[in-house]
Amino acid sequence: MNEPTTPHTAPLVVHHPTPITPAIHAAPVVPVQPGHIPAVASVVLPDGRVVTGYAVAPAQPEPVAAKPAVSRTAVNVALGGVGFLAVCGGLLLLTSFIAALTAFIGQLIILAAVIFGGWIAVQVFSASGHHGGTTVNIRKAVIKRNHFHG
Repeated sequence: MNEPTTPHTAPLVVHHPTPITPAIHAAPVVPVQPGHIPAVASVVLPDGRVVTGYAVAPAQPEPVAAKPAVSRTAVNVALGGVGFLAVCGGLLLLTSFIAALTAFIGQLIILAAVIFGGWIAVQVFSASGHHGGTTVNIRKAVIKRNHFHG
């Protein structure tokens, strides 16, 4: 079984399968006839031909399982819960909308104040006919740039 090994090859081991012993008392296979043989039916068609065959019972659909009755109270509670969640969600969205609208209006007010303030600043600091110097009216006399004009 085992061959001598050489330096280049591994030892060779051979495994032989063990046969399974058959059962000593096996029962013979006997064909079984059906309990009853269905009747053969013949049908004469309108054109005179005859069709012969076995009558087959139509397939019966499986009975539909009856649904258990659901309590009206359970339905009302479920619908009430759904309605309550819808109202809470709507109120949350409404609150968020009002807060966003308030912030938007506040930003518009600030923007208007900045624009109006800028316009006022331009009016005050722009050259409106007085090019430099300070004009002071004293008793109908005008003193401008330290020069007196009568």
